[in-house]
Amino acid sequence: MTSHRGDLDKRVALWAEWKSSKMKVSVVVATYNRPYYLYKVLKGLLSQTVLPDEVIIADDGSTNDTRELIEEIKKNSKIPIIHIWQEDKGFRKSLIMNKAIAQSRGEYIICCDDDSIPSREFVEDHIKYSEKGCFVQGHRVLLGKKVSLIFENPNPSLCYLVKLGIKGEAKNIHNAFRLFVPLIKKSHELKGIRGCNLSFFKKDFIAVNGYNEDFQGWGMEDSELAVRFYKYGLKRKDLRFRACVFHLYHPPYDRTHLQKNIKLLEESIKKQEYFCKNGINKYL
Repeated sequence: MTSHRGDLDKRVALWAEWKSSKMKVSVVVATYNRPYYLYKVLKGLLSQTVLPDEVIIADDGSTNDTRELIEEIKKNSKIPIIHIWQEDKGFRKSLIMNKAIAQSRGEYIICCDDDSIPSREFVEDHIKYSEKGCFVQGHRVLLGKKVSLIFENPNPSLCYLVKLGIKGEAKNIHNAFRLFVPLIKKSHELKGIRGCNLSFFKKDFIAVNGYNEDFQGWGMEDSELAVRFYKYGLKRKDLRFRACVFHLYHPPYDRTHLQKNIKLLEESIKKQEYFCKNGINKYL
């Protein structure tokens, strides 16, 4: 069995390899009017075992509370934190993500949401398991309403998580386990595609023209991106027991536009093209 010292030496060597490779990494966090949760997410990102080169906040029209929080956190951050804001005209995640990624300096993009606190190894894991010809899909622990208000620790003990599970305050706690060897599966599946824990090479994202901005209102924009990634030639690299996030409770999103977005997804599946017309190219 590998010793803790040996594991540390491997991490140091891996970090040195990443730095020498000069692959820049950007974490993009989608947010809308959740400064209290966003604070927890940013705190988690700034406490990573491996820091990204920058964090970009993709803000879909939040009020000044969010801007003020970001400005305060920037004062003590060791890495650049960039705030990209657009006017509030309803749920337009596809548009603000395209704007944010267009301005990123990273060759590799890791996506997170303002309701998902990253585990301490979140960035390290996404970089370590990045692979040409793939995008990486991580997983999450779902936290209940009460515990979400107090939860901040990006590295909770398994005992604590089990207690939450027994009390019904957490689901999918197995996703937080760090087994000796991760479970990796490559596929073209659409089930379980979630933008709160997703990473890809920026060049691949640009090749498919990013998110499809025809998607307005909540739902299916991440799945449709995956469909075009598959048509472009990528595989989904499903990563379990690594790169976990802790999803904080919030009321369900308005699903008024869901059926329209499902139709857009179905149309994308039928098409042969991987390049969407209404995408990131207008910001490049």
